[in-house]
Amino acid sequence: MLARSGLATVIDADAIRHAEALIRPHIRRTPVMTVEAADYGLAARPLHLKLELFQHAGSFKPRGAFTNLLTRNVPAAGVVAASGGNHGAAVAYAAKTLGHKAAIFVPGIASPAKLERIRSFGAELVIAGERYADALAASEERAEKTGALKIHAFDQRETLIGQGTLGLELEEQVSDLDTLLVAVGGGGLIGGVASWYQGRVRIVAVEPKTAPTLHMAFEAGSPVDAPAGGIAADSLAPKQVGQLMFPVAKKFVERVVLVEDDHIRAAQAALWDKLRIATEPGGAAAFAALLAGRYLPQPGERVAVILCGGNTGAVNFGG
Repeated sequence: MLARSGLATVIDADAIRHAEALIRPHIRRTPVMTVEAADYGLAARPLHLKLELFQHAGSFKPRGAFTNLLTRNVPAAGVVAASGGNHGAAVAYAAKTLGHKAAIFVPGIASPAKLERIRSFGAELVIAGERYADALAASEERAEKTGALKIHAFDQRETLIGQGTLGLELEEQVSDLDTLLVAVGGGGLIGGVASWYQGRVRIVAVEPKTAPTLHMAFEAGSPVDAPAGGIAADSLAPKQVGQLMFPVAKKFVERVVLVEDDHIRAAQAALWDKLRIATEPGGAAAFAALLAGRYLPQPGERVAVILCGGNTGAVNFGG
């Protein structure tokens, strides 16, 4: 459960542990790859890459989807979700696994690879509007009409708790981290992971300069509307970060760094060229912050990066 203390909202670590035990039969324990940071011109010690793009449905999102479905009452009408693609694929996968109906609303900017993922899991797929906010409004209208359970991509307690299980898993795999870089869209992943670590590790948020949702929220003191463009718009460009995660970010996220679309493309190319890892743009954004020098580790700093999504089409990264 979420515990509230004054203006700060945190997720209790026990809730994350409980969720992890519930969802463990349904999710993969994704690997950590350790590479030499010097190969990328960095001064840090060996660099740890958390390969969450190998999760079921191609991203970290099934953690939150299964936590929702296993801790909330699902009506006969099933579930409904709005998504740029990855959350929708995760909800569709979780619903199919657990025997529920699912209707997924996506914007027109969703990539063909993500649409195909959603269709492959048997969900009803509805394209509504051009941006995530349009799809969200349409999904809420459907839920009101049918009584289906709404599963929010990031601004939902159970979603945050589920994403926090990635932090628990990573700490079991790499126990001596100094710094963790996490890409941010709506903030469900960084909100959950930061709530798990609660200051034990430096958390650095990475956003596209074309979709600076958390950056603008920090400047304004609360979530505000932000631009929603760029090559990672289908995963990292909601209108605002979540209300629930924002107090967590204020308390536990040290800073936000911004990367250009060209930095993200270069990160995708480097991951493919050196490691044969194919990420979607949003999945490479956190790594881009290192390659572009937007976050500069100190000599000996122990750094990990979450590669959070791999729902991309044919590989064409120039490698």
